[in-house]
Amino acid sequence: MADLFGNAAKTDDYDASNIEVLEGLEPVRHRPGMYIGGTDDRALHHLAAEILDNSMDEAVAGHANRIDIHLESADRLTIRDNGRGMPTGKHPKFPDQSAVEVIMTTLHAGGKFSGKAYATSGGLHGVGASVVNALSSDLMVEIARDKILFQQRFSRGKPLGPLVEVGAAPNRRGTSVSFTPDTEIFGAGAKFRPATLYRMARSKAYLFAGVEIRWRCDPALLGNDDPIPAEASLHYPGGLADYLTDATTDKALMISTPFAEAVELDGQKFEWAITWLGPGEDGFFHSYCNTVPTPSGGTHETGFRQAIVRGLRSFGDLVGNKKAADITADDALAGGAIMLSVFLRDPQFQGQTKDRLVSTDATRQTEQAVRDRFDQWLSADAGRATFLLDAAIERADDRKRRKKEKEVARKSATRRLRLPGKLADCSSSDHEATELFLVEGDSAGGSAKQARDRKIQAVLPLRGKILNVASASTEKLSANQELSDLSLALGVKPGKDFRLDDLRYGRIIIMTDADVDGAHIAALLMTYFYREMPQLVEAGRLYLAQPPLYRLTQGGKTVYALDEEQREASMKNIFDGRGKVEISRFKGLGEMPPSQLKETTMNPASRRLLQVSLPLRDSVGADLRRHTDQLVNTLMGKKAELRFGYIRDHAEDALANLDV
Repeated sequence: MADLFGNAAKTDDYDASNIEVLEGLEPVRHRPGMYIGGTDDRALHHLAAEILDNSMDEAVAGHANRIDIHLESADRLTIRDNGRGMPTGKHPKFPDQSAVEVIMTTLHAGGKFSGKAYATSGGLHGVGASVVNALSSDLMVEIARDKILFQQRFSRGKPLGPLVEVGAAPNRRGTSVSFTPDTEIFGAGAKFRPATLYRMARSKAYLFAGVEIRWRCDPALLGNDDPIPAEASLHYPGGLADYLTDATTDKALMISTPFAEAVELDGQKFEWAITWLGPGEDGFFHSYCNTVPTPSGGTHETGFRQAIVRGLRSFGDLVGNKKAADITADDALAGGAIMLSVFLRDPQFQGQTKDRLVSTDATRQTEQAVRDRFDQWLSADAGRATFLLDAAIERADDRKRRKKEKEVARKSATRRLRLPGKLADCSSSDHEATELFLVEGDSAGGSAKQARDRKIQAVLPLRGKILNVASASTEKLSANQELSDLSLALGVKPGKDFRLDDLRYGRIIIMTDADVDGAHIAALLMTYFYREMPQLVEAGRLYLAQPPLYRLTQGGKTVYALDEEQREASMKNIFDGRGKVEISRFKGLGEMPPSQLKETTMNPASRRLLQVSLPLRDSVGADLRRHTDQLVNTLMGKKAELRFGYIRDHAEDALANLDV
């Protein structure tokens, strides 16, 4: 039969002699990426993590309470614990080698397979120490065991001699590993970073409260302004709660008390700490299994997320909020600062670098540990629980609205967007210097357009009272033309898609009549900005104009007063009382001539503005955002009984100020 591939190479070129067999630690040196993920800076520091994990396993197992990390030079690291120490006797299967040599030179050799020596551990495959040995140009291991000190040196995975007895060590126990990464593998410029190692050490100390990690670093490796100390003792009895407190010290918080607990179920441990950050703050989710970081997440994170979202949904059902059923895990945990640590028997990771936990039971176990305690935590403070639920529902509504907007955008992709027809825009392109006046009614809008500085001042008339966004549904909010025109004029999108850099004006000024209706319109607008564009308020871009309520005239002298109190003060202090003072009350901005409106309310040289601010914390660190949200919900939300209660509680204060 003819060969269909006449040009193919002959099979004689490939025979049994071409098959290579890599022995010992040769596979590690040929393909280091399979074991440590590469040969870059991250992989280099993974060597340190492997040795540190072994010492942490001793601590978690209850055999060690202290670990020393000493960065002797840029390429020399020593990690020492006061645990049991590696076994030093001859190995039954390898009578010519000590157990130490077997551990350091043989892949898949260790004491963590059966679970007898370690109930939970980060090292599982028996390759960590041997991989570090294979990729080090010089490695020395010291074992203090049974009051005797042993020592053995290796180079590139091969022993330079047998395990030797150095002498007596009556006051010492445990294992010490000193190693220098091989420049043949990592390159001539390979060096440890003090900051990376220090963060690694600190995270391990947070993860296990029963261990003290003593850090030392050659001062020559640190800069003058380096925040990393040359020496430090890392011990955190509070565990993850301490870490969360430190990590959120300078951040705005939605709640003042985190949800943090540690429990043990069926011989396995679960510890977590979570709080929610304020708007504009970036959350995080740091998870660990057996003190090994899992930056890619995994099944334990899935279980935690399920516990939180199902707990909030359950609380929503309890209080009769039907919208709680729409909450997703992303809605519930948005802005969350989360720490999760689990200690499992025989965990399964994805790859040797252990970036992701894939143990199938971890989802159910973690959810079981967290769920009941989260329900209890919610029940302990109904106000806090309601606040978190409302925030999650708000995010769910925003998510659905954005989805709908995307659908509309696809349908109108060819439609050209234009500024609202009633907007009288300014001519300046310097956004920081420009102002947009939101004016009540077309009449006042006409006067404002004539009174403005056309270069830097824009005017957008509004038709009376806008939609109350605190009580409106997502559908009503997205369908409201007035709010759509407002966001279009501002050049931004409301909700999660808001970007402060897109704002077309430096100041947004609410200019309404100086009466009850005007105050109501201003309150509705402030509620809109607070709910849909809180970053705008936090940046100090929102202002309230202060138009006068009275004009006082005597002869050629004219004075304006904002309210009755200022009117009386002007009558007493400005006018001499010899002649009649004519007092006129403005019914609205539309009654003012443009010249008077400019002088009193719009001219930067003579006007008065009130900046709307949003406090996040008081002087003692208590959360104020939660209080603000609760106040907005009370005064502007759907529940009329809350407004009634507020009026009842504050009626006496209001009556005391009435002049009757």
